[in-house]
Amino acid sequence: MPVPSAEFKRALKKLSDKDKETLLLRAARRDAELYDTLCYELLPDVTSETVFEQASDQIHELFAVGATGRLLNRSLTKALSKSTKEVARARRITKDKRLEIDLNLYALRHIFENYTGQFESVYAGFYTATARLAARTAQLVLKNLHEDLRLEYKADLDDFLTQLHARAKSRTLKFELPRELELPE
Repeated sequence: MPVPSAEFKRALKKLSDKDKETLLLRAARRDAELYDTLCYELLPDVTSETVFEQASDQIHELFAVGATGRLLNRSLTKALSKSTKEVARARRITKDKRLEIDLNLYALRHIFENYTGQFESVYAGFYTATARLAARTAQLVLKNLHEDLRLEYKADLDDFLTQLHARAKSRTLKFELPRELELPE
């Protein structure tokens, strides 16, 4: 992403309000994420909760529509990859790290409620992607949340991590999967 130069900033300041509005509307029409970011910043009825609802609906839709077919494990892996991108998009729009954690947990809950049978498939892609998401979410909780808030997430994450470690595939992972969310004392 380019960094605006001093010359660019001076030229922008010289523009009239009408020209700035025209330029901003043109940019928003070309970039959906910019439009969503501007809506979040400018409109009072677009909040973190509404962004969470939209993103969680999109994640649910990705798994409902995308997770079908003969190669279910592969389509689940693709749906998980797309849902991870949706979570990143929501974080970029709101700059809210807790929203990212909540959406990751939403995706993990959906997986563990509906698709754990696919962990036993001969293909390890979906299991590995799920384990990676759980490990990343645990890191985000420890890195970005206050100590008091970490307790809210501990039970869910510990449950997911325990279920992942109960599978034989946990021994073949090429990264470290924590056994539980370790809270510093």
